[in-house]
Amino acid sequence: MTATVMTALLTMLLAWLVPAPQTDTLTKRFTFAVPRETLVVIHASCARCDWGEEGREAVALRLTVDGAYSQHIMLSRGESPADYSVRLGLLASGSHVLRVERDPELSAKGAGPASIDVIAVQALTEGTTDNLVAQSMAPILYARPNTVGKFTDLPLLMWYEVERTPRGRKFRYSVIFSNEDGGTQTDRLMATWGRTTDIEFIYGVEVGESGQILSEEFQGPGHEVPAFRGQHEGRHPLLWVSTDNNMVSESGPTRMRYAPTAVKFDLTNVSREAVMDANPWMYAIASVEMKREGKIEDDPAPGHNAIPDPRQFVYVEACGQIGRAALALSIGVRDQWIPSDRGMRQYRIVRDGCFRIATPLPAGTRPSDIRAIRVQAFERPPATGAMATAPDPVRLTRINKVFMLDEHFLPGSSILTWEGSAAIRAGGDPFEVRIP
Repeated sequence: MTATVMTALLTMLLAWLVPAPQTDTLTKRFTFAVPRETLVVIHASCARCDWGEEGREAVALRLTVDGAYSQHIMLSRGESPADYSVRLGLLASGSHVLRVERDPELSAKGAGPASIDVIAVQALTEGTTDNLVAQSMAPILYARPNTVGKFTDLPLLMWYEVERTPRGRKFRYSVIFSNEDGGTQTDRLMATWGRTTDIEFIYGVEVGESGQILSEEFQGPGHEVPAFRGQHEGRHPLLWVSTDNNMVSESGPTRMRYAPTAVKFDLTNVSREAVMDANPWMYAIASVEMKREGKIEDDPAPGHNAIPDPRQFVYVEACGQIGRAALALSIGVRDQWIPSDRGMRQYRIVRDGCFRIATPLPAGTRPSDIRAIRVQAFERPPATGAMATAPDPVRLTRINKVFMLDEHFLPGSSILTWEGSAAIRAGGDPFEVRIP
């Protein structure tokens, strides 16, 4: 028997043993001996889909469990197969039927067939582990009305942080949206947050040692954080995205919803944008959404709500105590210094902790062209009626990474890491770190 024939026979055998992904519709049956909080990983792609191309953005998948609506998944990652991990909630003991099918009304008209496979069904065991409590209380998020069918401001990922309290544990849930249609202008987002995605805390819950709910809160319109008194499905709070900058409310008009698996993340000595670094495909989604929405232009002026190609930017993550001062960076490229604030006071960093900035460089600049980073402190204007006093020096403690995006809008390798303690006085000399 020739090698070619053996290969063909082996291929046929594998095809028989491993069912092929289904097109546009899939049914999965499973059985639990006892009630379980359930997670599912769906491996899917859609032909001709491109989040950056109008009319071909994505296929929307509608999920039902035992005939009841569960949620939607938007195949935003296009033609390449990708994993979409979701929560089905607490399912009773016995047999269940998960059905995944294309929703033609919410799918892009030019999107091709969706290839769908269920590669994992995880039934969480009983107990009080962080992951079990976090998944069993993670929010169900209803779509903002003006995003339904519009392929904008898509919730890409949900993560949680957990901390000990005197009474038990507190879980904080945040969501990364592909953009925000309202709020901060695009170029200011890049200057002061280093991204065009929208990252929002949406819900917090404190639980006792045995898992009982002690308090709940959510981030509502105006960035207020009141107590949550809304509806639950099981122990999952129901939240409606209600503003163009993706604040949430306890009720709303939409029925389309998302329930992504909540991923645990530790943000010690890193910024929230580190969650994006761990899921680099988000940079590509955000970049092509900017392109589709006309927010990428050639050399736009600051304050214009547009940016150059995201691949022209250098992204810097640093940490420090800013206090009552303000901070900006300058990027040394060949024989010039390019300021991150672009000459605008409101484009400076005014928060403590770890932060991210992104600064546009001349077209054609490569990471190897960057020779140094300068960190400079500035005085902030006093509040109305307050006397002007010199702020304490800024204390810079870390530069975690410096990188650019590659041709596919994915983060490249960092060219600099620095750790120390530098005091930088407002109006004084900048602190400079050279690229090795």
